[in-house]
Amino acid sequence: MPSPSPVAAVPAEFVPHLGPLEGVEVLAYDGHDATTVPGGGREVDVLVLPFYGRPWLKRMGEVPGVRAVVLASAGYEHALPFVPEGVQLANAVGVHDTPTAEMALTLILAAQRAIPDYVRAQGEGRWDTTAIGQRRALADSRVVILGYGGIGRALARRLLACEAEVVAVASRARAGDEYVDAVHGIEELPSLLADAHVLVVAVPLSERTRGLVDADVLAALPDDALVVNVARGPVVDTEALLAECGSGRLRAAVDVTDPEPLPDGHPFFSTPGVLVSPHVGGGTPAAYPRMGAYVSRQLTAYRDHGRLDHVVAEG
Repeated sequence: MPSPSPVAAVPAEFVPHLGPLEGVEVLAYDGHDATTVPGGGREVDVLVLPFYGRPWLKRMGEVPGVRAVVLASAGYEHALPFVPEGVQLANAVGVHDTPTAEMALTLILAAQRAIPDYVRAQGEGRWDTTAIGQRRALADSRVVILGYGGIGRALARRLLACEAEVVAVASRARAGDEYVDAVHGIEELPSLLADAHVLVVAVPLSERTRGLVDADVLAALPDDALVVNVARGPVVDTEALLAECGSGRLRAAVDVTDPEPLPDGHPFFSTPGVLVSPHVGGGTPAAYPRMGAYVSRQLTAYRDHGRLDHVVAEG
């Protein structure tokens, strides 16, 4: 049933980016102050969480009348334990595809072209050309994308522009698209890794994908292959990856880690061949208008049908 004049509590930083929402009352709240209850005590139909919404998760049940929650993150596994009974949960599908794919491409190029080595040499005031000819360029490389959803497709488009060969892998085989001839099923992964130069991990975290990239998967990669993780840290076995990188056989470039955040002195920081960025893949100014447009679509759907689009869980 459509919900007449629904009320939505929306972080103030998203409000300027909302489209026309006739028939929806929007209550702005400070998304940086988790000590207050969104909506100011009023009944709220839809609660939209801010980008850094973890402090709010435990308080979702304190919002009177809440029937639906919209996350500002693509991942949603962290929110599942806190969803009140009967409440719909939607993740920010599509919002972070472009910036995350851009981050994955940045990590690949930086690692493959030895940019961290040059940055260190610059900081030390040295002209260091030792890496010339020792690293493989992205062009003519074979890149396996594990997880071919929105982020995977956005990355494939960028990789093709760099003249790389792209191999897509998903939970099950299906027909290809404008970027790949076919999407391979996960059961084919071991046979696809033997001649891969780069493995990019872009699957959502679930019980099925936790630890998916384990010692066996890493062992199937050839020497000097690069492992890039822009999914979630626990999808990759940290100890197995550290062992492969510590031996010098593989390299890694990761925007997500397990644990996260990494504690000071963690081996990831000091292992040669490992590049770490602190989970900033989706954190660009472009995220605000994209999130505003997404929230507008979700609130319109709720107004018209009494239900969010792309519900990923229900309490």
